[in-house]
Amino acid sequence: MNSTVNDFGMPEENPRLALLESQLAALFEVSSVLSRSLDLRQTLREVLGVLHERVRMRHGLVCLLDEERGELLVSALHARDAAPFAKISYQPGEGVMGRILSTNEPWILPRVADEPRFLDRLHLYDPELPFIGVPIRVGEEQAIGVFAAQPPAGDELLADRARFLEMVANLIGQAVRLARSVEAERQALREERDTLRREVKGTHGFDSIIGRADAMRLVFEQVRQVAKWNTTVLIRGESGTGKELIANAIHYNSPRARAPFVKLNCAALPDNLLESELFGHEKGAFTGAITQRKGRFEQADSGTLFLDEIGEITPAFQAKLLRVLQEGEFERVGGGRTLKVDVRVIAATNRDLEAEVRAGEFREDLYYRLNVMPIRMPALRERIEDVPDLARFLVNKVARMQGRELSITDSALRVLMRYDWPGNVRELENCMERAAVMSEQGVIDRDVIQLTGIDANAAGADCAPSAAPVSSQIDFNDPDLGERERVIAALEQAGWVQAKAARLLNMTPRQIAYRIQTLNIRMRQF
Repeated sequence: MNSTVNDFGMPEENPRLALLESQLAALFEVSSVLSRSLDLRQTLREVLGVLHERVRMRHGLVCLLDEERGELLVSALHARDAAPFAKISYQPGEGVMGRILSTNEPWILPRVADEPRFLDRLHLYDPELPFIGVPIRVGEEQAIGVFAAQPPAGDELLADRARFLEMVANLIGQAVRLARSVEAERQALREERDTLRREVKGTHGFDSIIGRADAMRLVFEQVRQVAKWNTTVLIRGESGTGKELIANAIHYNSPRARAPFVKLNCAALPDNLLESELFGHEKGAFTGAITQRKGRFEQADSGTLFLDEIGEITPAFQAKLLRVLQEGEFERVGGGRTLKVDVRVIAATNRDLEAEVRAGEFREDLYYRLNVMPIRMPALRERIEDVPDLARFLVNKVARMQGRELSITDSALRVLMRYDWPGNVRELENCMERAAVMSEQGVIDRDVIQLTGIDANAAGADCAPSAAPVSSQIDFNDPDLGERERVIAALEQAGWVQAKAARLLNMTPRQIAYRIQTLNIRMRQF
């Protein structure tokens, strides 16, 4: 009985059985290789190496279709001496490779030299050996590529080898689909990330902070300068002046903009919870600590930590905070390992820290550690000229929330400018939202403002001396100025004396009295 030598160089009575056994082992190894990594090119090279070693399929080649260019591009190759293949491609229908793609069918060449359409652009294949090429498919769809190799000389089991290559090609097709899906998701995430970064920077940039007053221009200049460095910043100002907005602007215009921006309100927590929030805790550190937890300092590593209401922390906790500000080191609650972080700290307070230092309620060394770069946010009454721009911005913001068009009249703005705003911008925002709710027609005028609780008659009693009208000169002939607004503007300019207002509008006292009645204008009482 004649015996043959199998793929492992051992005598074998049944060469087909030996081939199937070696193919089965190779198929298992190929599936393992394809499941190990999402680096498609490296994975394909390893698969071709397995086929060369296990089933003697030489010069393995994978070509994938570039949908944008409409060409087959060589993606992976197994050969010791091969020409560079980075720019080698095949058009659909061109040569053997292009024909396999177009027909979506395998092609077996018993001898390469007998096929005139074979294009050996890689200068690699032995013309005396067979050649097998099979399409790479994803499900029942059209071919997305071609998988090819050369069997050994004198092989009489080419059909069996072709079926084996088809099985491997199916596995490669699934790997290609997964890799492309993952890459598409990564690209979508990158685009979403870049879009969000642009939106965040736009939202928290200088353009989003409204203010033309000299006091705000000083703040802008300070923010622009300090954002470049890692200097600790202490933002001072009354509640509602926009201290957190300034902290956002500093972070998102700094070199740390791509790193985390973590916030914590120190006034909201007692000392024990504040320590856990800032420094984290180990599992079992206290009742309820069922897992290890990173604190805000760890979360903000390489980024920025914003500590709001820093003046509210107790003297006992101030010492613990001082150490991490000085050394950048701390231990989690219940832990003994010292952790080191690189965090820029921005703090904010509405309290008089200097008075608290003198009273012994705030550590002097912590005060100087925080007060490296102080930025003072002016109260709204100190920049009353910014009220019109702020009010219009907030009205547009409420309009987007309510999904309708809203507008605010000049008479309403003049009322707002006569108010003292003890709650600062936050109170103005609440006022605009209430006014939008009370405005059925979407026009916020002087009467709607009065319905919010801002009394036009009382407004201005404690107003800052710098308050100025929206426009010192009102054009009463402006066609865009409604009749009601025209009468109100004249009354305000005339100090609510009807006779003077009538002269400004070239009316008689009776005519303006009639319009006040028909237009339902509430006269200001003195």
